[in-house]
Amino acid sequence: MSGITFENVTVAYGGTVVLDALDLTVGPGEVMALLGPSGSGKTTALRAVAGFVQPASGRVLIGDRDVTALPPHRRGVGMVVQQYALFPHMRVDANVAFGLKARKAPRAGIAARVAEALEMTGMTAYAKRYPRELSGGQQQRVAIARALAVRPNVLLLDEPLSALDAQLRSGMLAELARLHRELPDVSMLYVTHDQVEALTLADRVAVMDSARLQDCGTPHDLYRRPRTEFTASFVGDANLLPVTVREGGADFAGTRLDVNPAGNAAPGASATLCVRPHLLALGAGPNTLRGTVTDVQWRGATHRLHVDVAGHRVKADVRELREPPAPGAEVSLHFAGEDAVLLPAGVARG
Repeated sequence: MSGITFENVTVAYGGTVVLDALDLTVGPGEVMALLGPSGSGKTTALRAVAGFVQPASGRVLIGDRDVTALPPHRRGVGMVVQQYALFPHMRVDANVAFGLKARKAPRAGIAARVAEALEMTGMTAYAKRYPRELSGGQQQRVAIARALAVRPNVLLLDEPLSALDAQLRSGMLAELARLHRELPDVSMLYVTHDQVEALTLADRVAVMDSARLQDCGTPHDLYRRPRTEFTASFVGDANLLPVTVREGGADFAGTRLDVNPAGNAAPGASATLCVRPHLLALGAGPNTLRGTVTDVQWRGATHRLHVDVAGHRVKADVRELREPPAPGAEVSLHFAGEDAVLLPAGVARG
C-alpha cells in the first residue's frame, strides 16, 4: 500500500491557487524530494497527502487507495515537521508512543514498537529524558522515531533539517539515507528548499515554482541535463547565457561555441547556454570565453571568479590558486562542449 499518486490535484485558499493541477507519482519505496522556493506549493502538496488540506479538485492516492476524503489518522502516514512538535512534558519514550496510542494500537505491543523505533534512530539511551534535555539533532531523531513507530506506508518530511546547523544537517542526511536503506518499502516525500538535501537523499526530485510542477527527474539528470532555465538555476548553480543556435553549435557574443544544439531549434533561433561554474577552467581551450575579472572569492578548496564576458557575469569555480587574478585582469575561461546544455530561450541570468 505504499506509493503516492497526485491526480490533477489543485488546492486554493480564498480563490488563490496554491497548488495547480499537480500530476505526480511517487513509487513504492521511493524517496521523492519536492524542491522549490517559498510559496512554490511543495508544502501544500505534502499536506494534501497528510490530510491537512482538502483539494479543490483532483485525487490523492496512497497505494491504490483513494484517501482524498479520509481524515489524517486513517491514511497510514507518518509525518516529521521542521519544528519537531515534541510534547515538552513527556519523556522521549512517551513522545514516541503518542501516535500509537492515538491510533489505539494494542497496549501490549506499544513498548516493543517504541523500542524498535528508538533503536532505529539511535535514541535508545535517551528514552527517559525530556525534550529540553536533548540537542536539536536528538530532538529531530525523536520526531522521526515517533513517525516510524506507527510503521507507516508513507513517511512525509516537511523541511525536517532546516532548524539544524550545517554539521548536524549533514549527519542527519546520512541517517535518513540509512533509514531509507533499512525501510525499502516505505515511500518518502521530502519537502525542502535546500538543493543539497534533495540531491543527496532523493531518488527523484520534483522541482516546483509558482504552485506548479516545473520539472521532475533523477538528481543526476536534473543537474547535468536540466530542461528549463528555472531547473538549471535552482538545482545547483549555473551560468545562463543568451546564444544563437548555429549549425552544429551556437554563437555567444560573437564567439562560436561547439555545443549540442537545443532540441529541434533551427539555426538562427535564440537559446540559453547552461554551464556549471565548476566545469569552467582557466586558460584557452575549446569554447573559450574571454573577459575581465570583477571579483574573486576564496572558498577554501576553490576560488570563485566573477568574470565580465561581453556584459554578462560568468562564474567559474577553479581549484585554489596560489596567485589568483586581481579584479580588472583579463582572463580566458573554457569548457568542454559535452559539459554544456542548450535550453529553450528565456530570460537568461548573467
